[in-house]
Amino acid sequence: MKTITIDTWLYGELACYGGDSNNHIFSNPHIALLEGGRMCDLLNVLGLETDQRGITFINGDLSAMPGLQPDLDHIFRDGDRVAFFHLRSMWPFQYRHGVSMVNEMHNALQKSDNMGIHHAYAIQDDQ
Repeated sequence: MKTITIDTWLYGELACYGGDSNNHIFSNPHIALLEGGRMCDLLNVLGLETDQRGITFINGDLSAMPGLQPDLDHIFRDGDRVAFFHLRSMWPFQYRHGVSMVNEMHNALQKSDNMGIHHAYAIQDDQ
């Protein structure tokens, strides 16, 4: 079966999943997946649990954010670029309005009660 290459960017604390456990700035591994590979496959190759990532972009389009990760079955094409930011990365709310996003994210936001917008976050009791 044919393979594809994913241009992967890992920022902040996630950089260590790029192959250097001491790196906490950024990493840019190029990951080979079988054709038809999905986000869950990429996370598996990296050894990165989905709930450890924060804001995620695929080719510059928003695909996931904390608490909303509908992109796990997103199918990649050869050369796609994926950027993972750690949970403590902030994304100013004023940039969220009108952001380009993958179809899975758009559909998930349309179904959500708050359209993914929070003015405050609370720590859950089980954490």
